[in-house]
Amino acid sequence: MKMDTGGRGRLRPRKGTVQTVNAGKGNTEEVSATPAAASSSTCPYRCIECNQEAKELYRDYNHGVLKITICKSCQKPVDKYIEYDPVIILINAVLCKAQAYRHILFNTKINMHGKLCIFCLLCEAYLRWWQLQDSSQNTDPDDFIRYAKEWDFYRMFAIASLEQAAFFIGIFTFLWIERSITTQKKPNSVLLLKALLLSSYGKLLLIPAVIWEHEYTLLCLRFIKVFVLTSNFQAIRVTLNSTRKLALCAILCGLLVESTVVYFFRRMEWDLGSDCAIYKAQDF
Repeated sequence: MKMDTGGRGRLRPRKGTVQTVNAGKGNTEEVSATPAAASSSTCPYRCIECNQEAKELYRDYNHGVLKITICKSCQKPVDKYIEYDPVIILINAVLCKAQAYRHILFNTKINMHGKLCIFCLLCEAYLRWWQLQDSSQNTDPDDFIRYAKEWDFYRMFAIASLEQAAFFIGIFTFLWIERSITTQKKPNSVLLLKALLLSSYGKLLLIPAVIWEHEYTLLCLRFIKVFVLTSNFQAIRVTLNSTRKLALCAILCGLLVESTVVYFFRRMEWDLGSDCAIYKAQDF
């Protein structure tokens, strides 16, 4: 696709095509207001390159000519991903690119945080429950007690929820203390929580771990854990525009609180099916 440099002699692409225009040089005649410009006062967008606020992502000219806005700070397109396919965006997010995270968190309206969180917890609870049933070695399909063990699944779901809540509490506690000491602006808790929930999508990999059964369960669990933590690390960096050191310390603090909760469950003998119990069973 040829990129337009502005002026009256520009080529008009097909309807819906997005082009880039240099700041101050685009044709400003017959400009129609876009949804981006209309909502910029309440929810400003961000440049995916330099994280600076932007009033709009693009401008819609007559005859379907769309122009990507150029960032005044870095002189690059504010959000190049608005003309990318969702699959490309997903691949860049899996690769933990900061630009893709900024596009998803700041420049799109995604309201699936709660549903994604519940679905991930259900996957994790089912894997733990499945490990618990597998370790019981009860092979009688007519045993009605197996159906009574449905409550074990609910227990696994509650434990997984508490562990994730402890992880988030550890992160928010560290950030609150750090911001209080450095007298910096307090982070947007709602936005950060949404970012952490979205970046935990790696737990969906638990589904193929269940499908391909127990042969590679231990390796899969460790890989999934590392991937989710890496995604959480990048989400904190992008949301707070912080350094790697601060994001790493927040993740470590969250892991510390989560480990404390897991230890408490083990002491209370409530941890059957937890990650620690699964690792222990696999070692034998």
